Order: sequence, then C-alpha cells, then structure tokens
Amino acid sequence: MCARGVYTESARLCPMKITHPRTLRTLMASLMLAAFAGAGSPAHADEGMWLLTKPPVDILSSRFGFTPSSDWLEHMQKSAVRFNTGGSGSLVSADGLVMTNHHVGSDMIAKLSSPGNDLLTKGFHARTRGEELRCPDLEINILWQVEDVTQRVKDAGANMTPAEANTARRKMMATIEQEAKEKTGGLDCQVVTLYAGGQYHLYCYKRYTDVRLVFAPEQQIAFFGGDTDNFEFPRFNLDVCFFRIYEDNGQPLKPQHFLKWSDGAKEGDLALVFGHPGRTSRQFTTDHLRFVRDVGLPQRLMGLTLREIQLQTFMGRSEEFERIAKDENFGVANSRKALTGQIGGLQDPELMARKAGEEKKLKEFAKDKMSGGKDPWASIAAAQEIHRSIAVRRSAIGAALAGELSGPALTLVRLAEELPKPSTERLREYRDTALPTVYLGLYSEAPIYEALEIDRMAAGLQYMAMMLGGDDPLVQVALAGKSPRDRAAELVSGTKLKSVEERKRLAEGGKDAVASSTDPMIAFAKSLDAESRRLRKIFEDEVEAKEREGYAQIADWKFQSLGDSVYPDATFTLRMSFGPITGWEESGQKVPAFTTFAGLYERAQERNFRPPFDLPQRWAEAKSKLDLSVPFNFVCTADIIGGNSGSPVVNTEGEVIGLIFDGNIHSLVGNFVFDERVNRAVAVDSRGIIEGLRKVYAADELVSEILGGAR
Repeated sequence: MCARGVYTESARLCPMKITHPRTLRTLMASLMLAAFAGAGSPAHADEGMWLLTKPPVDILSSRFGFTPSSDWLEHMQKSAVRFNTGGSGSLVSADGLVMTNHHVGSDMIAKLSSPGNDLLTKGFHARTRGEELRCPDLEINILWQVEDVTQRVKDAGANMTPAEANTARRKMMATIEQEAKEKTGGLDCQVVTLYAGGQYHLYCYKRYTDVRLVFAPEQQIAFFGGDTDNFEFPRFNLDVCFFRIYEDNGQPLKPQHFLKWSDGAKEGDLALVFGHPGRTSRQFTTDHLRFVRDVGLPQRLMGLTLREIQLQTFMGRSEEFERIAKDENFGVANSRKALTGQIGGLQDPELMARKAGEEKKLKEFAKDKMSGGKDPWASIAAAQEIHRSIAVRRSAIGAALAGELSGPALTLVRLAEELPKPSTERLREYRDTALPTVYLGLYSEAPIYEALEIDRMAAGLQYMAMMLGGDDPLVQVALAGKSPRDRAAELVSGTKLKSVEERKRLAEGGKDAVASSTDPMIAFAKSLDAESRRLRKIFEDEVEAKEREGYAQIADWKFQSLGDSVYPDATFTLRMSFGPITGWEESGQKVPAFTTFAGLYERAQERNFRPPFDLPQRWAEAKSKLDLSVPFNFVCTADIIGGNSGSPVVNTEGEVIGLIFDGNIHSLVGNFVFDERVNRAVAVDSRGIIEGLRKVYAADELVSEILGGAR
C-alpha cells in the first residue's frame, strides 16, 4: 500500500514487502528486466513522472493518439490536491468534496477518534454538512501557478565556492518566495529544486486548512488482506475516503475546477494519473546510490524495525493502547517494508551495473567538456564521504526529537532563535512564507496520549544511545543520568507543552519567553539543538552544496545529450504519469487487469474469513445487494511511487476512472528503476467506489454529489 508521509529525510515511503521465496524471485526478475529500461537515459514507453509544464505530448500523441491541450492540463492541475500528511487527492464536486485514499486520511481519522469511538474500526459517514468533522491540523494545497526561476537562483550563486553558492541560492529562493506571495495576494509560494539543482521552479499554491471528514469506510475493507496481500494482485480494497474543503467564511469551497465521474474503463484504455510522487533517486550517481544502500537506508531500517517491535508490545497491553497506537504502527510497518524493498533493489548487482553503464555513457559524452579538472561525479562522491561521517549522528539526534512533544519543543526553540533574523537568513522551514504551516502544526488540537508519547520518546532515546553509544557526551546530556524510559517519563509527565495555550504563550513570547522557560521539554530541545545545527551546517555546506553543483552540471549534459526525454526525479510536487490498463505475465500465466466484488467474497471464503481476510459486518450482510460482477480494483502501467497514494486516475476526457492506492510487487524498486512490462499501479475502480457507497453504506447523498458532475 503506497504510504502517506511528508517527504523529508525521515519520510514515510511506499511500503515494500518481501515475504516469501516467490516474492523474492519475482522481485529479482523485475530487476533483471529493469536493467534494460529506466531513467537517466531517454524515457521508455510508459516511464516517467512528468512536469505538467513539460508534458510528454509526443509520446501520448504517437502511442495513444491523445494530445492534451493547455486548457486540459490546467483543469487537471487545478483539480488535483496535495495533503500535508503526504499524499494526493482530487476535487470531485462543485462543493469542495475531495477524494483520496483511506490510508492517506487515516492519520486524521485516528485523531478524530476517541475512547469508545474508534473511527478506523467502525468507519465514518456524515450524512449532513453539520455532521462533518473538522480535522485538527490538516492542510490541503492546490497548485495554482508555476514559473521557471532557474536563472535567478543560479545567478545568485555564480562565481562562489559551493558552500557560498548554496547559501546564496537559499537566500534568493526565500526572496523569490516572498516576492511571489506579495504579488499573488497571499498564495503559498515555494521554490522547488528539480534535477537535483539543474532547474528551479516557483510553485504557488492555494492553501486550505478548514478541512472536514465526510466519509471513511472501515479500515478492514480499505486494507482488506493486510500485509499478506499488500503489494500483491489481485486485490480487493475500498481504499477511499472523502473530505470537504471549507473557505474562511465557513462555507464549502466552490472550486473553479473539479473532476467529473466516468462510467468506467476497459482493458487497453489509456489511464492518466495526476498526483504528487514523493522522492525518487533515479538520477543519483552510483556513488550516491552506494551511500543510500550502505548507510542511509540501513540506519532508517534499524530504527523502524526496533520501533515496530516496541509498538507491538505497547498495543498488546490493552484495547485502548491498541486504538491509540495502531495508526502509528501502520505507518512504521509500511515504511519498514518500503526500506526493505529499496535495500533489496540496491543490493542487486544488475541494477548497480545498469546505473554504472548509464553513467559511463554520459561521462564519455562529457569528457571534452570537463575543463580545469572539474569532475561533478568526483565532487558528488566526495560529498558522500562527508555525509558518511555525520549521518549516524544526525539520524540519532533526529530520532530523539521526533515526538509529539519534543518536536514542538524544538520548533519553539528554533522560532525564538530564527524569527529575529531577516527571513532570507533563517533556516528554510522558518522563512516568512513557511510560517503558516509551522503554526498549523504547532497549535494543533489533536490529542496527545501520554502513555504513547512516553513509549515513543523512550524509543527515540534508546535509538540515540544505540547509535552513538551510552558514553557519548550528548547521549549523557539527553538521558540526564536516567534510562531512556525513565527519562522519557520524566520529560513527558513534566512538560506543559501538552497545552496548546502554553505553546502559543511561548511562541508569542519569543526569545525572552523561551529563554526564561523552565519546562523540561524545552530544556531538552535546547540541549540537542546546538549539535543538530552544527551537523546541519556541515550537511548543507559540504554535502548538499557539492551535490547541487555536481548534479546541476550533470543535468545540463543530460539535456544536451538526451533532450526533453529526461524527466526530473520526484519532489512531492504535481506530476503526470500514464499507461494502458493491462495485466502482465507471471510464471507463464496472465495476471488479469481487473478484479470484481465476487472475487472479494471468494478471497475471504478461501481464507475462512480469518484476519486479515475477515469482512466488516455490513459487508458480510450486503453481499446479496451487490452486483458481484462490478469491477473493484484494476492495474495500469502508470509510473507511480509513494506520495501518489490518492491520485485520481482519469481518461482522456479528464473523468475519474479510478483511484491509485498501491503498486504491485514489481514496483518495489520504483525509486531507482521502472519497467512497464511488469511494473503496475493498483487502483480502486470508479464503478466499485459507487457500488460500495450505494449498496453497502447507503450513502446516496454522497453518490448524488459525486455524480452531479457526471456526463
């Protein structure tokens, strides 16, 4: 199941699953095939996460007879949405109704639950606007305009050392963002780095924070088959939920653009996906990939595996503990699987050999262009050595500060330090244009469960001590002479930051209020902040700066060599992907493109209705009402990755034919390679969504709203 998640260094990614020998064999077979296809060279067939400002018009026209107009692309752009929880969605009604995956919305669904009212288990359906539940800290963005600002950003760093240039570029990016915010009347403006520094685009979003839950099915039908069927196909999941955007006046959004519903699609039809893929590494050099394989991913996998074990223990203590922790456990398990699959891909010699071959060809093309001994590949390789020297320490400190209380404490400490500076000189996440999102999270009314927070913080401190050693001076400062669990209990029990009013008081009081605070969590954040900042500066000046300079040059040579067939790595910004609805060959047998409701009940019965193949009661009772021949899930060759969860799948008329929620087993290496012969995106069929809403949930008013825009 493609995971939600904010795509930073601690991102949740599209989960990976390697559970049995057949899975391992099919994964390695996919890798072998992928050795002959992929990014870093001209895009092949259905590969590509394309910018809407540079769509693959020639490919679509020549292969599918479809030429998207600029108006069509603008309509799709302004109908697509991005969730700050890490996922995609789309506007599907004239009254601001937003469709996404249940697993994208599950964080909010969990926050809106309470003891005795577990919405993840029983589902939720607001039959009137008054019953809709306002989400505590959800933000939805709609991309409104894009501008290429590459020259301004690059010129700002001209004729400087890499570190000086990186600082100058960041300042210019902040300046451009602030100018754009004022020019656009308050849009949320962000400069996005593309091609790892080859280009810079200004993305301006309409931002909405009054978002309310409208409908969510039971998690059991949204994730039917659980881990056993995750990343497999056939699938039978109603992985959908609906929210509604409200404007500042308290009325539902009346969007200029929203998607109409279709009457479905058939095998062979073109499927187009518009979403926000998180992060890919298809343009990375081999040295950079070696760092990811040997250092970055293993560190994160260790922490996630440890946390998953701890959460299982915590959840076993009581039904209430299970309720409050199961969403976190879901995310941790997904991420652990994601990293397992990514490491498995990078450990395959065929994949690395293929990357080295691409690199060799480009080096041959550029050999006469590398004047003065400047070798961008060597510069990136040197940056990875520096990264190796600080990665463990950065990861350890990050884990200790990743809690629901330690995180806000660090935010308060850094707000106090950063806000007195000019916006262009602050840490990037505290520039003026970013502050609304900072405050949205800081002032969230979402419940904080003390027992879970102690467990979470103890896990972070334990990871820190494991990675750095118990005698490390910073570990000793963090633990203050106590065990990780005792220290966590002391901090969580003693802090006042569980109160939103206290967070507001400290934020509004600024540097003086934070400096005079005796709150133990504030003191804890201060004790780690200096070292965290020191390591961040090394990373920005000696790793990121060299990477940006090196990749900018490599990108320029790729453009010269390959032209517009080079698409940028994913950056959790809006992209377009495409491909026909079609199954694939597996062990000599055809895997069908569609499943039906009949298959759901057959799958449940063949597994004796045992978890995770048990059906919610209302689904068991609704079997006789359903048309069991209605398509439920389908697969297409569109190129997706984590972050695409919740992306609409549309036909050439821009009508919804499905909803992306997963990839198949062969998509596990999608961070690095793509092969349309076996890589498949998995979607909920538009007909299956309507059938379930009507006949299982009697959500007639919701169906009427959705179909109100249909032909």
